[in-house]
Amino acid sequence: MSGTLQVGYAAMLEQFHPTEAVALAAYAESRGFSGVMAADHFQPWVPAQGQSSFVWNVLAAVGERTAGDFGPGVTAPTFRWHPAMVAQASATLAAMYPGRHWLGIGSGEALNEHVVGGYWPEAPERINRMFEAIEIISKLFTASLAGKDTKHSGQFYKLETTRLWTMPEDPPELLVATAGPVTAKRAGRVADGLITVGAPLDKIAGLFSRFEDGAKEVGKDPTSMPKVLQLHLSWAPTHEEAERNAMVEWPNGGMRFPKSDIRCPFELEQMSRLVLPEDFDVRVVISEDPDVHRASIQQFVDLGFDRIYLHNVGRNQREWIDVFGRDVLPKLVR
Repeated sequence: MSGTLQVGYAAMLEQFHPTEAVALAAYAESRGFSGVMAADHFQPWVPAQGQSSFVWNVLAAVGERTAGDFGPGVTAPTFRWHPAMVAQASATLAAMYPGRHWLGIGSGEALNEHVVGGYWPEAPERINRMFEAIEIISKLFTASLAGKDTKHSGQFYKLETTRLWTMPEDPPELLVATAGPVTAKRAGRVADGLITVGAPLDKIAGLFSRFEDGAKEVGKDPTSMPKVLQLHLSWAPTHEEAERNAMVEWPNGGMRFPKSDIRCPFELEQMSRLVLPEDFDVRVVISEDPDVHRASIQQFVDLGFDRIYLHNVGRNQREWIDVFGRDVLPKLVR
């Protein structure tokens, strides 16, 4: 699915009832958006967002209602999920919707993963768990396509002899979420592509470089591997409304500190009272001018992203989809 630029819709299941999220995804496709990235959350970031539906159910409905690509952005096959269950869920979607489903994998956040009551380790262990999970998923995909069983006994997980009995003809793309150089290099070795979020361009260029180094180490061509971006923004007809939407609906976007260890939306709500409009600089573009947003997105296109999924943080989704489908998407140049 790499090659030409694709700009998709980021369905925030933290903000919208699943029925509405699916309807908005279909509406976005009708206005020129290419595909759907859906959030895998057990809880919203802050209570005001108000929702958090089961991503795999929603993705199946998205598959029925749309024709483009779709995937979880991202899921963590490390605590709530054994990697084998994520592999089965992903393989089933890929079998139902050939060539459309991709699997985005991350190392997780306590907000979602603590609910099963397990130990929440520091970042290095979470990352190692993620890469072992990727190993299991890849082994299951490869063996199952060959009609064989596989097994695994590692530092964090065990998989007794088994296979996936429902498989697509081709396994789904496996994309790894990364924001750090070490993780990016490891991802280049084992993944089909990378996912990241909006950040300063020089930081992302560094991620690309390390990802490409890892890919080349194992004989892969990094130019053929998709680079995927999730981009948060706030558009509304007036600057005041766009700013208010960011402050009220997505204050977590202005929190300039790691949030991976925070367990409770109500704690984040308390922290959100310290967020100021200027805290969104670089992280979330706030503007009433579609061309300001177009210029911001174009910078990431020029940097080399193949697929970009846009999330407008306000509740004004259909209005935003109309404006961007008409005034922004057609003007982006690869």
